[in-house]
Amino acid sequence: MILEDIIEKRKIQLEREKQNIPFYEVKKAAEKIDTPCKDFYKALKKNKLSVISEVKKASPSKSVIREDFNPAEIAVSYENAGADAVSCLTEEYYFKGSSSYLREIRKKINLPILRKDFIFDEYQIYEAKTLGADAVLLIAAALDSDTMKNFSAIAESLNMNCLFEAHNEEEIEKILCCSPQIIGINNRNLKTFEVSLKNTQILAEKIPPECVIVSESGIASNDDMKFVRQCGADAVLIGETLMRSNDIFSTLQALREGV
Repeated sequence: MILEDIIEKRKIQLEREKQNIPFYEVKKAAEKIDTPCKDFYKALKKNKLSVISEVKKASPSKSVIREDFNPAEIAVSYENAGADAVSCLTEEYYFKGSSSYLREIRKKINLPILRKDFIFDEYQIYEAKTLGADAVLLIAAALDSDTMKNFSAIAESLNMNCLFEAHNEEEIEKILCCSPQIIGINNRNLKTFEVSLKNTQILAEKIPPECVIVSESGIASNDDMKFVRQCGADAVLIGETLMRSNDIFSTLQALREGV
């Protein structure tokens, strides 16, 4: 399974990060930060369909998506185009991401930033805070409910939000045990890599109305935006469609028309 492979590679990256900055140092640094986080939840809970624009160079299914890759410039383009939040990949092996990208982006934009990564160790949450992230991703396919509760409590203690991600109904049930505010529905099947927006349609019905629903993967057109909005999505996470665009502003405007 690709998720297990990603996490195994991510463990290697984590060991290097821990060698560079030990756990007690990153925890202390994170807890000392008194600059308020930007409200990721509020950015997504609007009367319109909010957009989380993703800074992503590559993916396991598509390999390199954008050769001309300047993460800070791309994030500024997203902000100028009216994105509500930015997602930054920090996993190095499969997504060609970097923690340094997030740090650079934080210096350039005022939008809330999601650390998009494969989190399985509390170190990564404290580190996310020191990098300038306002929210972290917790993937139910990789974590049990107790671990997600613990990680959520750590994030909350740092005034960060969590985006809980589900691929199926079983994972939604695991997430609902954690009193989530934000639930992402990933439209990509982890085993086949097939993408279907019907996953948002099916799973959105299982989510309480007080939760923000984010539809992730496969959003490529204005019709896609309208479809997931009708299904109950409050926000979408868009990566590849924007990363392949030569005119991010026009592409995002076209996606959002009438939504």
